[in-house]
Amino acid sequence: MADSLQETYAPRGVCFGCGPANEEGLRIRSVLTDAGDVVCDWKAEPHHLAFPGAVNGGICGAVLDCHSNWTAAYHLMKKAGLEAPPCTVTAEFAVKLKRPTPIEAVLHVSARVVESRDDRATVEAEITANGRVTATCRGIFVAVKEGHPAFHRW
Repeated sequence: MADSLQETYAPRGVCFGCGPANEEGLRIRSVLTDAGDVVCDWKAEPHHLAFPGAVNGGICGAVLDCHSNWTAAYHLMKKAGLEAPPCTVTAEFAVKLKRPTPIEAVLHVSARVVESRDDRATVEAEITANGRVTATCRGIFVAVKEGHPAFHRW
């Protein structure tokens, strides 16, 4: 299995959603496809329930947020010709929960940059379960500078 962006660029990351070093976190893995897209397959656990059979909406939001953030960071890295992604944070984020996300399904998360400037990217993403979109999001992710608490977090 290919290393994820998180494992490659932030192996000691402690983020609840995507930190490989956070034993209590979701530990999502954003990976590059051969086509250069960033995708994630993730399986919820029973303690991620909202009600029987459905993943909590906040957990869906956290998965979308972290995967979108890594999509933005990777895009900004490639756009600037950097060897590592800039540290990015969520500046704005909106989630739409379209239908219950089934807990038994492997969730497929895809994201794409729809707009970018030198220090930020706007990303749209979705969760698909059993071939149906269950949640979508749109967010703005900004590269932070020295002095910001997230600077050099990975």
